[in-house]
Amino acid sequence: MNNRYDFVYLFDCKDGNPNGDPDAANAPRIDPQDMHGLVSDVCLKRKIRNFVLLAKGGTPPFDIFVRQGAVLNKLIGQGHEAASKNSDYGKLDEKKGPTRKQIGLARTAMCQRFYDVRTFGAVMSTGDNAGQVRGPVQLSFSRSLDPILPLDVSITRMAVTDAKDEESPNQTMGRKNLIPYGLYRCHGFISAHLANETGFGDADLELFWQALTQMFDHDRSASRGTMAPRKLWVFKHDTALGSAPAHKLFERLVVKRKAGVEVAREFSNYEVTPKAEAEKGLNGVTLLEVL
Repeated sequence: MNNRYDFVYLFDCKDGNPNGDPDAANAPRIDPQDMHGLVSDVCLKRKIRNFVLLAKGGTPPFDIFVRQGAVLNKLIGQGHEAASKNSDYGKLDEKKGPTRKQIGLARTAMCQRFYDVRTFGAVMSTGDNAGQVRGPVQLSFSRSLDPILPLDVSITRMAVTDAKDEESPNQTMGRKNLIPYGLYRCHGFISAHLANETGFGDADLELFWQALTQMFDHDRSASRGTMAPRKLWVFKHDTALGSAPAHKLFERLVVKRKAGVEVAREFSNYEVTPKAEAEKGLNGVTLLEVL
């Protein structure tokens, strides 16, 4: 990869919980100072991993390392097994553990097999030790454009759990957390230098853009309401080092509530900077409107 990329990703959530906080009874994450909504980078990475697993069937080189039910140390051991086929690997000393060269070869094998390792990086220094990988793709926390209103809604269940409660007229009560609407903005960064270290290539990049545009369609649940991708702008630099600071590029893309709209309840309530206006004066950077 010879180009650095920075991108802005917009997605929204209507009548659902985009990212529950386990420390707050699974209520939607918020910034308590200004009540803007938050969605963690880990939340989005989970959806990307799930999409890649669905799209590619978990087959190398698009297998997923961090997945439900995975035993990570076992997978790290398999990385050493794959690396041992290299003539430079040598014999593993069971008492002293792997050498630095063996760890490096195992790390390379893990990057070659697992999409999420060569994309987001991973800490694999447990078990047989495959070292650590700095991923070329990094995401910020997503923040809502406006303050959100977390709601704690009561729900009921007509069925009972135990036979002894069969004749009871009382219904089982429950709670559900949601927000009426929130438009979230995420900033992302792709390093060409780290991509070349992990083997993250053009095919991986195209799959990443595809995941951002389609992953919500394969992640539906009653608790999440309706979530959808709205915009994906990509700044492609002409060089690996880049031609402009990321924050200056992000400032070109302004998203704001339309005049006269007091409370936003859909994406059409916002206006965004036109692409032609955002491109003016760009030197060494190309603006791509992927979505």
